[in-house]
Amino acid sequence: MSDAVLDDTSLPHDVSTFDKGYLGDGHTLRSWLLTTDHKRIAILYALTLTIFFFIGGVAIALVRIELVPPAQDFVTADEYNRLFTLHGIIMVWFFLVPSIPATFGNFLLPLMIGARDLAFPRLNLFSWYLTVIGGAFTVYVLLAGGVDTGWTFYTPYSSIYSNSHVIAAAIAVFVAGFGTIATGINFIVTTHTMRAPGLTWFRLPLFVWAMYTVSVVIILATPVLAMALTLMMAERFFGVPIFNPQGGGDPILFQHLFWFYSHPAVYIMILPAMGVVSEVIPCFARRRLFGYDFMVYALVAISVVGFFVWGHHMFVSGESPYANLVFSFLSFVVAVPSAIKVFNWTATLYRGQITYEAPMLYAFGFVGLFTMGGLTGLFLASIPIDVQATDTYFVIAHFHYVMVGGTVSAFFAALHFWWSKITGRMYPETWARFAAVLMYFGFNFTFFPQFIMGWAGMPRRYGSYPPEFQIYHVLSSAGAVVLAAAYLMPLGYLTWSLRWGRRAGDNPWGATGLEWQTSSPPPTHNFDKLPTVERAPYDYHPEGYVETGEAARTIEASQKGGEQE
Repeated sequence: MSDAVLDDTSLPHDVSTFDKGYLGDGHTLRSWLLTTDHKRIAILYALTLTIFFFIGGVAIALVRIELVPPAQDFVTADEYNRLFTLHGIIMVWFFLVPSIPATFGNFLLPLMIGARDLAFPRLNLFSWYLTVIGGAFTVYVLLAGGVDTGWTFYTPYSSIYSNSHVIAAAIAVFVAGFGTIATGINFIVTTHTMRAPGLTWFRLPLFVWAMYTVSVVIILATPVLAMALTLMMAERFFGVPIFNPQGGGDPILFQHLFWFYSHPAVYIMILPAMGVVSEVIPCFARRRLFGYDFMVYALVAISVVGFFVWGHHMFVSGESPYANLVFSFLSFVVAVPSAIKVFNWTATLYRGQITYEAPMLYAFGFVGLFTMGGLTGLFLASIPIDVQATDTYFVIAHFHYVMVGGTVSAFFAALHFWWSKITGRMYPETWARFAAVLMYFGFNFTFFPQFIMGWAGMPRRYGSYPPEFQIYHVLSSAGAVVLAAAYLMPLGYLTWSLRWGRRAGDNPWGATGLEWQTSSPPPTHNFDKLPTVERAPYDYHPEGYVETGEAARTIEASQKGGEQE
């Protein structure tokens, strides 16, 4: 924050290369595997999640190849089921849920509140190991032949009839879920007990508020998923009649338990993304965030109301009409705080000195895709329309616009915004801008045709389909190629930047957060002297101010394409 003052001016501001700071404190494999430094653990998470992102991407690429012709001729029906199930399990629980909290939350939360580390460093490392163990079970499932239940594990098929590796897949999600819970506990305790002097609750950056609210959702919702999976495994392994109707069980009970977690899980994915965008937009608009207090209340409202809308996933599952009406009403209500955030981001941009660096372009992509996903969510909150659209590609498109388009856009916005802080290097701006624009168009190219075919009645999870839908599937598969290229490009130029990228100063964007008040990359202990906070966040310069100094030079260089050092 620009309102922060350091108790000591002797911070190592000359540390700006990738091989210094926390990254230079021992390069052995053992030093990384046993580290308790939150920044290194964040990088371990990033590497792990990247691997799973590409595994899940390969699975859905095979699905898109299968869907180019109407007839099923590339993979069998059973293999098709296992491919989209593997894609869903990996992308939801091993990328989207932990993507921003486990990586940027881990790296930035202590820096943003002026702390030297998280409250429980060993628990932080343990949470990463739990994620790795869960991932190992997922890899076993992949190598052993997969699972065919869909990522929702609906009973009684998963608990009685499936002959695939359901138990191993459920254990993978169960273990990874407890890793997420450990991270949430760490974030809550850290935020409560380790804030810098003067950093009151309503001086916290919105990203910290997002990490705090999502942590509350995680520790309240994830145990319910663990219970649902445990009961499903008990029925499958021991024959306990919990969900099997032939033994007196109730399959709808599983859906209630599953969606009581899985709808809040939507906000586990999207709340951190909202926090990222709330940091990026004020920085590149050079304006204080519009309606800070309302943005905080909106985050809290989303996390609370999100627990009361799970039933809208079950409008066709046998709920009473009265329950359907209540859940439909609450589904409209939860859209209000999300709309407040979009309005406030837009108002922040009004009359701002906007520059179009890559983080800002990714943030714009988030706002556009999330808004489209939110508006189509209102369609599905309406009971008659939901009955028509249930289990069609309309639902797939809506889900991906919010979860993938929104969360992944924000993930890349965060990656580019804080890349200089993490590595001490700048990336080639021209390539980054091109990748941001390509991802936005590639995503719409992939998923917008699915709205059309879903509205026309094309059911999801079918490997063969009537020929009249082929044009939409061809467009969607072609768009997936463009989207894959947009995802792969940052892997190339960011890796290149580690060695050849222009050196970054401590605060190349002229941002106001505490994380920009230490060196790039930060030292192991984050701050030589802990900062003191005296003013509100996002204290950017008034209208008409002309940026000078390091931030101006960085922005000017980025507009020229990011020259090499």
